[in-house]
This record gives sequence, structure tokens and C-alpha cells, in this order.
Amino acid sequence: MNDFDWAAMADMLEFEGEAHSPYVRQALEELDHLRPRRVLDIGSGPGVAACRLAAVFPQAEVTAVDGTPELLARAEQRAERLGVRLRTQLAEFPAGLADLGPADLVWSGQAVHHVGDQQGALDQLAELLEPGGVLAIVEGGLPTRWLPGDLGFGRPGLQARLDAVLADRFNQMRAELPCSVSVVEDWPGMLRTAGLAEARSKTFLVDHPAPLSDGLREWVRQTLARYRAGLGEHLDAGDVATLDRLLDPADPASVDQRADLFVLTAKTVHFGRRPER
Repeated sequence: MNDFDWAAMADMLEFEGEAHSPYVRQALEELDHLRPRRVLDIGSGPGVAACRLAAVFPQAEVTAVDGTPELLARAEQRAERLGVRLRTQLAEFPAGLADLGPADLVWSGQAVHHVGDQQGALDQLAELLEPGGVLAIVEGGLPTRWLPGDLGFGRPGLQARLDAVLADRFNQMRAELPCSVSVVEDWPGMLRTAGLAEARSKTFLVDHPAPLSDGLREWVRQTLARYRAGLGEHLDAGDVATLDRLLDPADPASVDQRADLFVLTAKTVHFGRRPER
């Protein structure tokens, strides 16, 4: 994967995984007919989805796979805390996939877009499947919303402008990846190209209405602080000032004190099955 300091982002990644966990539960309901013996979560991060997989498929050997040791340690701690059986394996994506061995279910959440050749990564993930095995890829969906369009200060529509900057930064990140390949992101079509059958997509809602729990509120704070640090130079002075107010814990209009803070988004999961021999 490209050069992110994933270890430094561990807290935010775990908060984000917990915030998004409703879509994982819904997506796994689509797979509750499976009886996998071995499950891989590729690019597992701190193990939020991996632990859910372990809870849903207690009979299976579930392995969280990631290239960051600190995140795998988080996954192990989370599994112990939740009382689920979880293995971990250190491996880069996609370079380390060949050493993982076959699985009946492969899950990968928002990892493929960090690889220059997305179709090549899907091809390698599909190769991990046993005949009849299922690949579930999380990519796309809708931007997250936390705040009303008019905050009562600053110019309305802050989040839409953040979305535009984030989209530009994402496209730049993709263009700068090694061996970056432009591809029409028709994910079911890409899964079929990888040799999988029954390819389909389904989108799941994540809806945490106001008022938010402390954990969700902290995730919003950390995310906005990251945007302020990483995107500030791409925003006008008014939007920077608005972010500063949102991040000032002493300000009654901050994300720490607002009663109208919420989380609303949607995540799309793409499924495909390896044909029986």
C-alpha cells in the first residue's frame, strides 16, 4: 500500500470501524448461509470487522491480515476483550497475498483502492478462494455527514466543499500510486473479470442520529482535526476558521458540545463467488 502512517491513525481507525459497524453487520447477514472453515480479512486494520466475522462464524478460523504490526496488536486486544477467536497474520497487500493460503470467505474493507492496479488486486484476492468461496469487497458508497448544512456561523455547505477537496486528494493519491492503472470502477464487472460468478453490489446505511455517544463524537473530532491539518491549505480562510471553531472545545458550537451532531453515511459491498470446479 501507499505510504500512510497507519499506526499513528490507530485510534481514529478503531473509532471509524465502530462507527461504521452497522453496515458490517448488515453485509454479513447477506452471507449468513455460508459455513466457511477459513475466513480472511485482508487489510483488517485494528480488527473491528475481523472480530465481527469471528462472532458471526465461530466455527471458522478467522484471520486478520494487515501490514502494520501495531494494528494487528489492536485486533488481538479487541478479540480478547470481546471473547472471540481471532488469528492475526502480518502481510503486505497485495505483495503478501500468495503466502496466506486458501479461504472460503475473503473480506476486504476499503483496501483495494490503495493499490495502483485495482483489477490486479482483485484477481489476486479471487485466487485465494476455495471453489465455491465468496469474496466481499467494500468500496464506494456515500460521503459521511455529521453536521447540518448551516452551522449557524460560517458559510453554509462546509461538508460539500470538504467532499470536493477530498475527492481531488483521492484522485491525486490514486494517480501517484506505483503502477497506477485507470479503470472504470464497475466493481461487479471487475469481479467477473477476476473469474467470479454471481457478482453483485449492495449498499448499507449507517445512521447514528443525534445526540451521539462519546465514542462517536470523538471519532468526528479526530476526523475533522485530520481534515484541518491535511486539507487546510486547500480551503478558504472562512472554512478554516469554521473548522477551528468546530474543534475548539471551549466553543459552545464545537463538535464537543453540539447537540445536533450525527453520523449518516452508506457503504457499498461487492460480492462474488468462485465457481465450483
